[in-house]
Amino acid sequence: MRKRFEQQMNLRTVSISDVQFTLRSRDELPPVLMALQHIFVTPELNEKIFALLEEKICKGKRETGRKGMDLWHILVLAVVRHTLDTNWDRLHDTANNHRQVRSILGVHASGFIAEEYEFNYQSILDNVSLLDDELLEQVNELVVQAGRQLLKKKEKEEPLRLKSDSYVLETNIHFPTDLNLLYDSTRKCLDAVKGLKEISDVKGWRKLKRLYSNTKSLFRQASQQVFRSNGKNERQKRDAVKAYLLHCNSLLQRFEAIIKAPPAGMAVGQITACITALGHYLDYVKKFTGQVERRLLKGETIPADEKIYSIFEEHTEWITKGKLNKKVELGHLVLITTDQHDLIVDYKIMDKQKDAAQVKPLEERIQQKFAGKEVYSHSFDKGFYSKANKEALQQSGVKHVILPKRGKLNKEEKELEHSKEFIQLRHAHSAIESNINMLEHHGLNRCRDKGIRGFKRSVGLSVLAYNLHKLGNILLVKQQKEKELKAHRLQRAA
Repeated sequence: MRKRFEQQMNLRTVSISDVQFTLRSRDELPPVLMALQHIFVTPELNEKIFALLEEKICKGKRETGRKGMDLWHILVLAVVRHTLDTNWDRLHDTANNHRQVRSILGVHASGFIAEEYEFNYQSILDNVSLLDDELLEQVNELVVQAGRQLLKKKEKEEPLRLKSDSYVLETNIHFPTDLNLLYDSTRKCLDAVKGLKEISDVKGWRKLKRLYSNTKSLFRQASQQVFRSNGKNERQKRDAVKAYLLHCNSLLQRFEAIIKAPPAGMAVGQITACITALGHYLDYVKKFTGQVERRLLKGETIPADEKIYSIFEEHTEWITKGKLNKKVELGHLVLITTDQHDLIVDYKIMDKQKDAAQVKPLEERIQQKFAGKEVYSHSFDKGFYSKANKEALQQSGVKHVILPKRGKLNKEEKELEHSKEFIQLRHAHSAIESNINMLEHHGLNRCRDKGIRGFKRSVGLSVLAYNLHKLGNILLVKQQKEKELKAHRLQRAA
């Protein structure tokens, strides 16, 4: 049975509430660990977050059986990975050897004795993967509320000053071309055949290693002729592409023959899995052989809706975003909204959508999350502008709508955008660029996780790590002031 948290206390065990932090550290990990400690020792916040974790991870599970990883351990390890912007291997090492992390996990024993509790690599990966984007969004809301509660100075809460912008979170893929996508597809088909060869009596693939080598050689020759010759010798280019296509088509026929007449063997389940994988990648081989022929030999233009930019991350989008120096980025746009305290109060992964289409849904989410709270200002850049968006924001009760117009301004618009309040709030909007940069350093520069589910989970965890970092900084400043006040009192008493 999986539990919330169960610390085996003894004379050498360090209690989570007793963990001490260096107040002058500039590293990103101590503030996050301090925020996690605050969650653990605050009863109301602790109960709400654990209730969400139980609802998601333990729902429908029996209360008997082998004990799984504690919910607290799952949350801490997931957050630490994105705080450090690292991979699973370093997380595994950190979980077993970093003293402060183990103290917050509640498994560190002080003194000169060996650590008894050890985290397994696969257990960490499997358990952290149980979190999903919906759960993380709810946890983030609780963390933002906790941060705003700590910053509340008066009984009446200050109005919201919101800033919104989007940026591209890249997927972990190489730059796509028809030629290298065809090579990836063919290579994965050969991998499936190699797996079949090891567990079945499949015939006719004795020179499999040679096929790998020939496929890569022909791919490289075609790529060099297409991308490095600069159109100097069109005949050589066409001959290289034809040779590459001829080789891939011959392999395609052999792959189809395996699917039509699957080999026999004792490991039926493994054979079925290999055949399924072969069929999956074979569809890509058919698609890209057709595209290579149409584009490079027949001179056709491939429509955007037919293009796939990765056979491993099929959800990837081709995004060109920028004003002067436009560059291509492969991933998804992520919309971020922060308040005056730089806490991320809302985020969304945009699926084949533009900035201007996000304003109305965003305002609805803000009103739902902060019902009854005054929104003093909400700022955007020019990419979000439309007349309908501006009217919708004004009607929703936003006191100052900072939505600069594209193109020529009329007299009324010019007066508005040159007013002192508008200029000040527009200048303050640039702070969100710093927030996005900080978010990129918490794991959202390039998504390391696989699949759209992993992509969404990665965004949620990085936003959570970011907000915990901000919450930790608030706690850090508070403790520093208390320490200075205590020292001042002692000095006066002396």
